[in-house]
Amino acid sequence: MRRTDSDFVSQGTRCGAWVFMPEATPGGSPPPIVVMAHGFGGQREMRLPAFAERFASRGIAVLVFDYRCFGASDGTPRNWIDPSRHLADWRAAVDHARSLPEVDGSRLGLWGTSFSGGHVLATAAALDGVSAVVSQVPFVGFDSSQTPRPPLGPALRILGAGCIDRVRGALGASPHYIRIVGTPDELALMNTPDAMDAFNELVPAGSDWRNETPARVIFTMQRYRPLDDAEHITCPVLLVAAENDSLIPIASVDAAAQKIPDCEYVRLPNIGHFEPYTGDVFARVANLEADFLCRHLLQASD
Repeated sequence: MRRTDSDFVSQGTRCGAWVFMPEATPGGSPPPIVVMAHGFGGQREMRLPAFAERFASRGIAVLVFDYRCFGASDGTPRNWIDPSRHLADWRAAVDHARSLPEVDGSRLGLWGTSFSGGHVLATAAALDGVSAVVSQVPFVGFDSSQTPRPPLGPALRILGAGCIDRVRGALGASPHYIRIVGTPDELALMNTPDAMDAFNELVPAGSDWRNETPARVIFTMQRYRPLDDAEHITCPVLLVAAENDSLIPIASVDAAAQKIPDCEYVRLPNIGHFEPYTGDVFARVANLEADFLCRHLLQASD
């Protein structure tokens, strides 16, 4: 396996990307390719290479990219989380992956986790020619009947932060930031008991990752529902859910599995939202996902 830089442009802004190429493929033919990006507030170096290396070892090339305003990518304000911008970056990444001369862009898969687990569903529903999708512990949209209501005080403070950021944006001022992740007693967009420890483990030493995002994200998040696109996906989908997910109600993933026409649904018992990234759970999940991708990207060409 070898890794090379392979940046591309999304709506006029450079996105940093790596390509992981397998050492060999069956018959020496160009390998299929999987496009991969992180979830809510994540960057490519946060355990995505571990998945990419696992897939490349099985003969599949992988393009791993950072969204605009994150990590190795250009763009301001930094760490701007916005679903519509992320989806535009996914479309640009797919176009770029298909253009790479060393891969077979007609055999293309998508891999997403958490927030990007919803992005890959929306992208597959919108684009032709996607061969397979892996959606891991996916965010598919808020449902008031399933999502616990936060305490009134913190909810009002987060709403106030969002309003301040919107006003500052309209005036051309610098963003008003809010923490992406925190402990249960901190004001943050993710502050479940397992969130802060998980991010501390995911962020590698020397990373430039910043634990903050413009607070305007709370308004765009409320309107984003990849679940509504699920029935329009025409390729096979592997949906991996964590039954003890602290962030995403398992019922919402159940609903997505029921709507996707060709869905292989795996529920991981006694597993939390962040566990698939590391340790024994990572090994089990990555092998499961690699098997699925090989069936639909490699064996389909035999």
